[in-house]
Amino acid sequence: MLLCGTAAAQSPHTHQHSFSNAESWAKEFDDPKRDEWQKPHEVIQALAPKPDAVIADIGAGTGYFSVRFAHMAPKGRVYGVDTEPDMVRYLSQRAKREGLQNLVAVAGSPDDAKLPEKVDLVLLVDAYHHIDGREAYFRRLRGALKANARLAVIDFRIDSPYGPPPSARISPDRVKEEMRRAGYVLDREHGFLPYQYFLVFRAASP
Repeated sequence: MLLCGTAAAQSPHTHQHSFSNAESWAKEFDDPKRDEWQKPHEVIQALAPKPDAVIADIGAGTGYFSVRFAHMAPKGRVYGVDTEPDMVRYLSQRAKREGLQNLVAVAGSPDDAKLPEKVDLVLLVDAYHHIDGREAYFRRLRGALKANARLAVIDFRIDSPYGPPPSARISPDRVKEEMRRAGYVLDREHGFLPYQYFLVFRAASP
């Protein structure tokens, strides 16, 4: 089922899935039916990036959100980060095919997004629960954030009828606590997604 498959969508690192066949995954990740529950337009409206924003989509996969952000920030730059080489290849080719010169595919590593410049906004969709060593990962990521940058985490709720196995899910309260330990504060929480929580953080003041 689409929802089950996209539990792993945009994953920067996972031991349980292989994303080497990007063309095949694209049929699932970018299926228009996903829009009904992922509500990408509403997500982007809630984040309201400026036209010149620098945005990082960590665990970008085939570019479901990256491409949309590239259209919404025409004067900015969008970095679609993934650790799977075939996803990076696919997204790079997609950016060229769709004429999105402001969309750049980035080969990240499991412990470092490897962003080439500081960003205004970071988005992780269905990716947070796949990252190992999250506290260290997000502490390191703070160095790639501009002043007042935001970091948004969207992932499946514990009680969602769809998504990864319950044992693989992380509660929003745990995300908040882990992000607090990594040096972030909760800025906003949105409740309009039917199966996922949507948390927005900022780096805590020194």
